[in-house]
Amino acid sequence: MGRGDLSDSEWERLRPFLPVSNGRCGRWRDNRQVIDGILHRVRTGVQWRDLPDRFGPWKTVYERHRLWSADGTWERLLQQVQAAADGSGEIDWDVSVGSIIVRARQHAAGARTGPLPASGSKGGRRGGTPGRDSVAESRRPLGGGGAGSEGLGRSRGGFTSKFHLSADGRCRPLSLIVTPGQRADCTQFKPVLEKIRVPRPGLGWPCKKPDSLAADKAYSNGPIREYLRRRGIRHTIPEKTYSQAARLCKGARAGRPPGFDEDRYKKRNTVERAINRLKQSRAVATRYDKRGYVFLGTATAAAVFIWPRT
Repeated sequence: MGRGDLSDSEWERLRPFLPVSNGRCGRWRDNRQVIDGILHRVRTGVQWRDLPDRFGPWKTVYERHRLWSADGTWERLLQQVQAAADGSGEIDWDVSVGSIIVRARQHAAGARTGPLPASGSKGGRRGGTPGRDSVAESRRPLGGGGAGSEGLGRSRGGFTSKFHLSADGRCRPLSLIVTPGQRADCTQFKPVLEKIRVPRPGLGWPCKKPDSLAADKAYSNGPIREYLRRRGIRHTIPEKTYSQAARLCKGARAGRPPGFDEDRYKKRNTVERAINRLKQSRAVATRYDKRGYVFLGTATAAAVFIWPRT
């Protein structure tokens, strides 16, 4: 067992939720060996072709990761480890929301734009996702076409992508979204919250509503506060300086100022610490993946193994 590989207890927890066959001819290589190879690449950021031989053929490892990123296997695994933690009462539902910009290397550029080839076509391996084109298209980040549809854009940091995420009170990611680096944080607040979906054992609706929420001034606007009030979520978001000045100018007509709990706001750093844990994985801290859904799968895979190891 190498450093960073799955332990026996982690493997037994994940094994029931993994697919057992890809529906194609040929040998279906052991999932545990492949996952160890994926974890090695996520942790070190090494090129797929340079994976050590003990993980098997590098192309098998890459194809399995690409396929699981496209069909939502990584997201389902994240939900299942969250459900196990929720079943034992380990989730702190005082949620915080934030974002982080990730620098994209030149290796992330060059993905073909325009419509993807038809499923099963020979061009699918270079221009899209063979056999999963429709799934990959539906999972692309919000935004325009071209490079933006792959979660790539331009910001003050240059060629970048941005992670928008929510984290529980124990600094573990609950939901993740990838957008171009210039995308404003407030535009992704609602999608990030609505992506929180922790299944419950047996029958019942999944848990989607935090007990409380904290966010910084980037999320301080009327539509966000109205959305939280409509869902009945207690929130702590500081008011922007110019909003305070505008409210004071209106006098009594402006109504009461929004509530602000200083003690609760001190816990907002949990999302920053969750970001630090994600960025300990070099393939997350720097983007090398061309396709947005593959990069999201890389970050989700890193998040899956943060839960059982904290």
